Amino acid sequence: MVRHPRVDAIADEARAAIGRATSSTQLEELRVRYLGRQGTLTMLLRSLGSLPAAERPRVGAAANEVKRELEALLELRLGETREAERRLERARQRIDLTLPGRRPLPGGVHPLTRVQDEIVSIFVGLGFSVAEGPEIEDDYHNFEALNIPRDHPARDMQDTFYLSEDTLLRTQTSPVQIRTMQAQRPPVRIIVPGRVYRRDADITHSPMFHQVEGLAVDRSISMGDLKGTLELFAREMFGGRAKIRFRPSFFPFTEPSAEVDVLCFLCGGGGCRVCKQSGWLEILGSGMVHPQVLRNVGYDPEEVTGWAFGMGVERVAMLKYGIDDIRLFFENDLRFLRQFV
Repeated sequence: MVRHPRVDAIADEARAAIGRATSSTQLEELRVRYLGRQGTLTMLLRSLGSLPAAERPRVGAAANEVKRELEALLELRLGETREAERRLERARQRIDLTLPGRRPLPGGVHPLTRVQDEIVSIFVGLGFSVAEGPEIEDDYHNFEALNIPRDHPARDMQDTFYLSEDTLLRTQTSPVQIRTMQAQRPPVRIIVPGRVYRRDADITHSPMFHQVEGLAVDRSISMGDLKGTLELFAREMFGGRAKIRFRPSFFPFTEPSAEVDVLCFLCGGGGCRVCKQSGWLEILGSGMVHPQVLRNVGYDPEEVTGWAFGMGVERVAMLKYGIDDIRLFFENDLRFLRQFV
């Protein structure tokens, strides 16, 4: 074996370090330290040109011999450590059949689904049928058939997600009312649950939210019928002590129109950030179906009348469960959701 003091020092240091290594990661680091492109032994070989000519052959031969030895030693130790690591991993993953089983966590219905189902159940009990429709709508069914022409200022209130000039994500479930009336003659009594989309986001609004709309069309239907139906709904949903109020309002598709508020659950009517200091929370809009909407679907407003309403499921859920931030419904925080199991 060719010997050289400088090469022997590197070899002794590398052998000791390789012997102490306990993982494949450490061995790879040692390979780079001694045999890599900037490794100690590699740099020594690259510096042979700076040595005296008589010394170069002996140093080069010794360095190459040590390089082959270290490569073989690293390969041997790498095989040993990898096998040891595999044994440890197999032991870690081994299933102990004597351990007790893990009891799965109980699942539950999401609070929004729970509230939506409860709303639908109340109206189904009153004789309404459930209707559904597409979430990607055309401009006609979402706006024009509902008495909202292209230049109507109410379009600005919708904050619509347009997919093309005439295609959009529906801003309300009212298009289902239009499609139902186009498909059948009166009497019509439907409840329409579903997702809707608007460009709005804060503690009481979400870009995607859920609505439930109701529609009743028949002969001699009045505003009194609407009020009685919604008062019954409020008692069933929030309990007999729930306080509601009707406020005159405006919607292009109903005339006359009214908004229905429920006393704020958080402040009890005293005023807070959730109710914007008013003491009341709006839960739905309603009114008598506009005669032009009836004409748009081929009904004669001289023969039939109707009323409609639309409510946000999230708003109702916030009232029912005392939740002050709508974003909690969509964050998938198990600490929040487990409260409803």
